[in-house]
Amino acid sequence: MPRTKRIWIPGDMYQITARGNRKNNLFRDRKDYHHYLALLQKVIIRYPFHLHSYCLIPNHIHLIIGTIDHYPSPIRHYLHSVYARYFNKRYDYVGHLFQNRYYSKPIRNYKHLLDTSAYVHLNPVKANYTKLAEEHPWSSYSVYV
Repeated sequence: MPRTKRIWIPGDMYQITARGNRKNNLFRDRKDYHHYLALLQKVIIRYPFHLHSYCLIPNHIHLIIGTIDHYPSPIRHYLHSVYARYFNKRYDYVGHLFQNRYYSKPIRNYKHLLDTSAYVHLNPVKANYTKLAEEHPWSSYSVYV
């Protein structure tokens, strides 16, 4: 059975989540996090969009983006395919780095944006990676504070 096509309207905002294959880590050290964030900057130039917030957890990522002229799929595809090639080469792996299809949820209004941003920024606390959101260096939380 074919997958349902995702609906996109230019200017819409989305929460995008992707997890490591078999819940394995996507990031092993600071270099991996820095590489992903550098790719995020490149993809913003290649496929312009608004990055409202982000949080990188060892085995998954959260992005909140506002689209301009591009559907989220090429944004996510470029970002994750280039990162997967980097990761597989660095650690001498083959195969999929990311598990399943990425999760994408439209954000309906500014209250929903604030609620989703709070969820994204508190994710390291809920997952017991840090006691406080501001202690997690791989998120946009410090920009909000």
